[in-house]
Amino acid sequence: MAINETASLKKFLSVFPEELQNTALWLREFAWKLYPNCNELIYDNYNALAVGWSPTDRVGHTFCSIAVGRTSHNIHFGFYWGSEISDPEKILLGRGNQYRYILVKNKNDFPKAYIKKLLKEAYANSLAKVEDKNQIIKGQTMVKSISEKKRGSMSKTIKSKTRKKRQ
Repeated sequence: MAINETASLKKFLSVFPEELQNTALWLREFAWKLYPNCNELIYDNYNALAVGWSPTDRVGHTFCSIAVGRTSHNIHFGFYWGSEISDPEKILLGRGNQYRYILVKNKNDFPKAYIKKLLKEAYANSLAKVEDKNQIIKGQTMVKSISEKKRGSMSKTIKSKTRKKRQ
């Protein structure tokens, strides 16, 4: 089962402070336990490390995600199609056409019960977007992209390691 496949994610998280790593891994476990038949899509991007859950291998079917910012060092727990789900308590941030999120400072302040309700709606919305049900695959972890160019502390870490190798 993919919940046990942590090597790639832990490698990508290793450049972040330990507290952020622990919170991100806790959020990952939260999502996996609720949706064990979905797939984990990992994007080691320019501005953030993002991990999304999707019933397929496509980002367009992603229903929730965790993003750890490279320069701001904050964590978003987000909804890829958040503009299409209800948020009666109005806690989701974001004004764009699509993505909505909450900032997660620590797991004790994370509104689990409320997020579970939003996840249920987001998952149903995501499944409705899958036109070809043959695209549905279950329980895999996939590294979808690795950006060579990183911002903030990540680029400093890479430059530092590169300099040490050259010396």
